[in-house]
Amino acid sequence: MAALFGSRVRKLRTAAGLTQVELGDMTHVVSTRITQIERASGAKPTRELTQALDTALVADNLLIDLWPYVYRETFPDWSRAFMGHAARAASIREYASHAVPGLLQTREYARALLSVGRSLKSEEHLEERITARMERQERLTGPDTPELWAVLDEAVLRRPVGGPAVMRAQLNRLLETADEPHITVQVLPFDQGEHDVMGGSLTVLGLPDGTEVAYTEGAHYGQLIEEPEEVRRFAVTYDQLRAVALPPLMSLDMIRSVMEGNHREASVPSRSDRRRLAQEQLQQSGGRQLRGSGGRIPRRRPRP
Repeated sequence: MAALFGSRVRKLRTAAGLTQVELGDMTHVVSTRITQIERASGAKPTRELTQALDTALVADNLLIDLWPYVYRETFPDWSRAFMGHAARAASIREYASHAVPGLLQTREYARALLSVGRSLKSEEHLEERITARMERQERLTGPDTPELWAVLDEAVLRRPVGGPAVMRAQLNRLLETADEPHITVQVLPFDQGEHDVMGGSLTVLGLPDGTEVAYTEGAHYGQLIEEPEEVRRFAVTYDQLRAVALPPLMSLDMIRSVMEGNHREASVPSRSDRRRLAQEQLQQSGGRQLRGSGGRIPRRRPRP
């Protein structure tokens, strides 16, 4: 798609009788940037630059329409199919072992997190990824808002990504978003011990047609699971995790305590109590559709 975008820019520029230097002057970039775009050899164009190119070349929104498809190529292959499913999911159940899920991140936290990694190519590439992540968060406020249930490992709260100020703002964001009726946040404490998903994250998506897909991810890999029986096993694993996590209200107390630096005063039920309650819930539900260790149940939005 980057090559197609570059080809269109070159054809439009040639048809307009402009040199690369002239087009660069019109869009406030150096001519070598225009060369990179036309050859698809550099960083992907930002939305702002795409808008400027579209206007300068009188492209009638052609370049703007192509841009989202070019943009998706800033992400590894293994994440694109998952992003497509997530964009239309009716429910999102997510366990995060190391970092706050992207849908709940502040811009500053996302910047710190995305600034590291082997696949990052440039500062412009970083800005593209941050913008894309922030745009995906619009799903949580749109007309087809999914039900979001996030289970966070305690490590997520305690790892100071971006430094104390960024982390404090991120924890506060978790407290604010968890107050939304369609969002539930739970914390899985350290004393819960070992579990099946310690090596990475797990997401189970409920799609509009009633089917489900699962997605597991590590630092440098991801796997989309679509085979129904395998998805069912991952869904049960997720249900077990949220059953032994702290109830939602106690989870918010822990987040608040970590943010205020006095976690010792947080009210945390014992590991044996959580295991007992989890076993009761799994027996009652047949292992599926748990509502989270007895805490707040997300309020459903009234139908129009």
